[in-house]
Amino acid sequence: MTPVATHSSAAGLPPSDALDVRIMRTGDELMSGLTKVLKFVPGNDAGPQRLATELGVDTVLASRLLKAVRSPDSMSMIHRTPGPEPLRRVLKASAKHGVPADVLAAAHEAVDAFENLIDSAAGDRSSLEAILSAWVPEARREFELRRKQAAFRAMSQLKGVQANVFAETAIFTPSADGQHCDVVWIKAVSGLSRLRPAAVVKFTSKRGVETPNTRLPVTLQGEPIDSVQNAVVPEFCTSPTPALTAQIVGEQTHYLLEGVKLGDSIQLMTCEVNRSEIARYVPTSRGRRAWSSSDLAIPAQRFQFDTIVHQDLFPGEHPDLRIYDTAIRGTADRNDPARDIDQFDLLETVEHLGTGLARFASSDVPRYRQMLEFICSKLAYDPMKLRGYRVASDYPLYGSQYAMSFRTTDPPADPNG
Repeated sequence: MTPVATHSSAAGLPPSDALDVRIMRTGDELMSGLTKVLKFVPGNDAGPQRLATELGVDTVLASRLLKAVRSPDSMSMIHRTPGPEPLRRVLKASAKHGVPADVLAAAHEAVDAFENLIDSAAGDRSSLEAILSAWVPEARREFELRRKQAAFRAMSQLKGVQANVFAETAIFTPSADGQHCDVVWIKAVSGLSRLRPAAVVKFTSKRGVETPNTRLPVTLQGEPIDSVQNAVVPEFCTSPTPALTAQIVGEQTHYLLEGVKLGDSIQLMTCEVNRSEIARYVPTSRGRRAWSSSDLAIPAQRFQFDTIVHQDLFPGEHPDLRIYDTAIRGTADRNDPARDIDQFDLLETVEHLGTGLARFASSDVPRYRQMLEFICSKLAYDPMKLRGYRVASDYPLYGSQYAMSFRTTDPPADPNG
């Protein structure tokens, strides 16, 4: 049986120097040339192990080759195919299976065109993958993940600190006065370690709304956050409980983690309660959005950001997501159109978790659901009246800001007219 590939073709397109057309044409030629060659190799449909044996190449190369020729389209073919030199080894090994000379020649020409595409259009294979990421979702996912992973490694060494998981959760509920929303902020970090002796470990919370009111964050027990150690929830931390100090500067609260030694692996959870944090009702005619955001101030391998809202807030709304670059201009206000140009274009999405804490489990944050149940119990929240939304990411960019936002709700009609 011959490997089969169903793919879009550049055949019939007028001559053009457009890069996308050139990539498609090169992919079509590679697809055709390699598929015809493999027809003559015994066991080409039996999997990479058999193909590797017949060609005398390693299994990884054989696997990549089969995946490439079975690509759904020509651009995916270019993304998946091995490099020019490995392809030439395949063609040389195929000759012993009686592949006709004209078939081999056509395949060699396709490989030469592929090499020329890399050299003239991109400079190297990595740069070509960056170009392909604009058109091939699979290529884009792999491209982003590899670059984010490289950025994580560099920043964790430069900052001297890293975490396995950095997670934040914002819980929005109606305030007692009916005119505002209370916001509970949870920070959970696991596998936190210091890589350099003098590295500073810092977390920050900030209100990003227009209001004349002074921000008064309190602990689960209702004590002011200037007694910051009470914001730590020891039931969900490593023992001994990590020691924190706080620096409050205007609307910002900075948490500094002390006593982390080289080789330690810390799990930390803090909880901050902000009563009447934001207005519950804002006329939709103003075009404003209610939002929460998480700033990546610690290099982390895994990131989770949840926004949990009471059923009476933002009815029928699914949040949108924006990811900002905070370099130069700092934390972005979601309602500031001037910050639109600071957005990262990344393949991140918001997942609707459903209603009720039973739906909010996490495979990344240890004992996450128990953590939420503990907080809801302390604050007398009904867990069945909460719905959740989540963004999860591998190797989130240090210095980025993830913002989820909802359209605001019009004030209720005045019964007195």
